[in-house]
Amino acid sequence: MERHEILDMLGTLQLSGVRAAYDEIVPTGVKRQHSFERILGALLKAEIAEKHARSIRYQMGIAKLPLAKEIEEFVFKGTPINAELVRDLATGGFLEHQRNVVLIGGTGSGKSHLAIGIARNCIRGGAKAATSTSSTWSTNSKRKPNLAVRGASPTG
Repeated sequence: MERHEILDMLGTLQLSGVRAAYDEIVPTGVKRQHSFERILGALLKAEIAEKHARSIRYQMGIAKLPLAKEIEEFVFKGTPINAELVRDLATGGFLEHQRNVVLIGGTGSGKSHLAIGIARNCIRGGAKAATSTSSTWSTNSKRKPNLAVRGASPTG
């Protein structure tokens, strides 16, 4: 079977990770005389990585986070903010314990930056997040949070 036929079939099967990695993994594996199982395993790992990356992109999109802020970009020096605590929150451990996180501070103190950074890290870990504006939650419900992050269900 020809390369282009294989790539066409991979496209039909929607195996975009395998398709993207094919030209790197297969010739290298053949050249180095890797076993079929090793080459196939590498292609499957590429597919899994692509599906995981696609899932994260999708979850980031539906979370509708207003900005792309990261914890690593936040300057903790000169602020009373506990950097170790924020980094711990960014692991998403509070989700496992079904705990809430409330960020309190004045205008410009970094609440939104930290909330978005925590949410983005939690999404990368498999959680789901959503945002809403204060006008949305004041209209719809008195208790609706500005930023909600929840753990992924066991079934996906």
